[in-house]
Amino acid sequence: MLICDESVSALDVSVQAQILALLDHLRQTLNLAMLFITHDLSVVARIANRVIVLREGVIVERGTTAHVLTTPDHPYTQACWPPRTATAWPT
Repeated sequence: MLICDESVSALDVSVQAQILALLDHLRQTLNLAMLFITHDLSVVARIANRVIVLREGVIVERGTTAHVLTTPDHPYTQACWPPRTATAWPT
């Protein structure tokens, strides 16, 4: 398992995309599990299959990335990420 704690947060968008593509390639070729810790939900949308949303250290929502980000149930998730279409999420 690879733990990535805010691993791309300080990078510009083009470098961030390259790193995320590399991590996705490693995940697929090595059958690698990754735990991403991030405040950037666009990173979550790009890399994650499942997501857990925390508020003050308490889980407020969990599920598939597509479900949580397109139909968030909890008001905190709704405030952080307005619902979007699921076309950009991994399957």
